[in-house]
Amino acid sequence: MKPHHMVLGVILTNALLWILLAGQSTNEKFDSITVREFHLVDAQNKERATIEVEPSGEVVFRLRDECGIIRVKMGASAEGSGFVFLDEDTNPVIHGLAKKDGGKLTLTDAKGNKREY
Repeated sequence: MKPHHMVLGVILTNALLWILLAGQSTNEKFDSITVREFHLVDAQNKERATIEVEPSGEVVFRLRDECGIIRVKMGASAEGSGFVFLDEDTNPVIHGLAKKDGGKLTLTDAKGNKREY
């Protein structure tokens, strides 16, 4: 496909979406919304949060900072669940796991020393 055909397709698709959205009330409420993935973007259109199902079947929720770096990650699968909070260097500071054989919480201080509970 030629680049100008692709641009025209994008413009027409956007125009159609705007026409459809213009006909809907901004105060509309929904009882249920079903999506395969959820992507939240900020005013600069940078992805800040996602909820998606990985190919493994695990559902994963990620929060990103204004630079797009993942700072919080939570996941759930048939084996259990977990979460991690990451510092400015993306090192895990708080990491929790819950599995059939028990749970584990790991805290890491500024010097890299870990305490497990």
